[in-house]
Amino acid sequence: MSLVLDFTDKVVAVTGGARGVGRGVVEAFLEAGATVEFCGRTEPETLPEHSGRTARFSPVDVRKAEQSEAWLGEVVARNGRLDVLVNNVGGSPFGRFETGSPRYFQALTEINFLSAAAAMRAAFEPLRESRGSVINITSISARRPSPGTAIYGAAKAALESLTRSVAVEWAPEIRVNAVSSGLVSSESGADHYGSEAQYAAVAGTIPRGRMAAPAELGAVCVMLASPLSAHVTGAVIPVDGGGEWPAFLSHTPHADIVQQADRAHPSGGTPS
Repeated sequence: MSLVLDFTDKVVAVTGGARGVGRGVVEAFLEAGATVEFCGRTEPETLPEHSGRTARFSPVDVRKAEQSEAWLGEVVARNGRLDVLVNNVGGSPFGRFETGSPRYFQALTEINFLSAAAAMRAAFEPLRESRGSVINITSISARRPSPGTAIYGAAKAALESLTRSVAVEWAPEIRVNAVSSGLVSSESGADHYGSEAQYAAVAGTIPRGRMAAPAELGAVCVMLASPLSAHVTGAVIPVDGGGEWPAFLSHTPHADIVQQADRAHPSGGTPS
């Protein structure tokens, strides 16, 4: 089996590919040779491109199932097929659980769970015809407490459960997997965490000593959609640099494990 991941003549649809992880996914599939279409509510200033090929953007609000269904229908009509659907759209502002309104809870559930479910349903027939695959982008928040983003974490946990269940329902024609993202670096990362020092401190809580680059999430998506993962379905693949250092280690005789890592990567950086 060749280890070259060649997606020439394959068609990939990505929800929310304008920036961050989504853009990393779009660029990774473009680099692999795929025809890539992505959607979002706001068109990016520049479209991802590679080797003279440019990803196509469509304005879509994935919270509205009819818009996702129409968009995916257009993707198939334009290209004659659909091989991969990546459900990337998601996110949440920080807020205490008790202050959230029912409408706020509903909105977070729609964007982080129901939008992916609707897109998967809409893509079923073309993916069955191509024997393609679905990749859902989830989060480390689905597997550990997420104070301040509790509904987001619960919605991502639901998406991981849906991934496993639908993988069984749709086998053997369609593979369904998830990529669980840890903390991801961005151009505005320091502003998000308050300062450069705070950004580095947060990155230092990750065993690998740094946050993931969007391209690294994209690379795992390409692998999961490729023939190299032909027998992988119903899987949730963590891309989180090892998760987080267990806090209890700092209060035991084994605290030197964490301290040694701090000395090795004092600024939150580590070799790739």
